[in-house]
Amino acid sequence: MLKEKLMEDLKICMKEKKELRKNVIQMIRAAILQIEKDKQIELDDEQIIEIIAKESKKRKDSLADYEKSGRQDLVDNIKEEINIITEYLPKQLTKEELIPIIKEIIGQTAATGMKDMGKVMKLAKEKVGAAADGKTINEVVKELLNIN
Repeated sequence: MLKEKLMEDLKICMKEKKELRKNVIQMIRAAILQIEKDKQIELDDEQIIEIIAKESKKRKDSLADYEKSGRQDLVDNIKEEINIITEYLPKQLTKEELIPIIKEIIGQTAATGMKDMGKVMKLAKEKVGAAADGKTINEVVKELLNIN
């Protein structure tokens, strides 16, 4: 289970004094515990992966801001955090790998344009899960529906 793996990795980081890695893992564990306490539920691996994907997205979104401000130290730090977080996510699908999946969904829904985009996006996110981020899925859907 993913929770146990995070705990084991945390212990290893503490022994090896890998500060950044330890902090990232603690942040992930804190996010998991927060949701478990708030909703009073035990999260399964699929839900944990969703949390980890959200944390990755937060970092990727803030990366652009750090690059604009010219803070290379923070840029390097965030990139390293993203690399650590990515280790706990399933292999990310490329645009090329997403195209056949989304084509199939478009065929099933008979989607033709912008008005069908939400329907296609919803089904694509359900099918792909955390194996691709929403932005990449969105780009492929727009491309296939010829939306500019």
